[in-house]
Amino acid sequence: QVQLVQSGGGSVQAGGSLRLSCAVPGDIFRTSALAWFRQAPGKRREFAATMSWSGDKFYYTSSVKGRFSISRDNAKNTVYLIMNSLRPEETAVYYCAERRCGTEAAVLPAEYNYWGQGSQVTVSS
Repeated sequence: QVQLVQSGGGSVQAGGSLRLSCAVPGDIFRTSALAWFRQAPGKRREFAATMSWSGDKFYYTSSVKGRFSISRDNAKNTVYLIMNSLRPEETAVYYCAERRCGTEAAVLPAEYNYWGQGSQVTVSS
């Protein structure tokens, strides 16, 4: 099975920044759309951000626009999520996910094939 390997996460004060990383197998990375989801305790896993395999199309959930940025490094087969101005309500486990590239952004977990193990992000007030 394909497994994505995450790193990063941690604890920050409100208004702080964090960067999450997710390593993707090289034979999949270049033709995959990649995304980040988050799941707070007792809540459904929700979409945060995604980008196309070509790196020229982006889609963010409205609450993170202007603060979060998704990017990918082809040389390292890694996708990143840079989170700025973090808010306490964004405390959650964050997951990276992969799907075969389609024509539109996918925002449902069931649309993705492979997942990372999750990274805890804690934002204190």
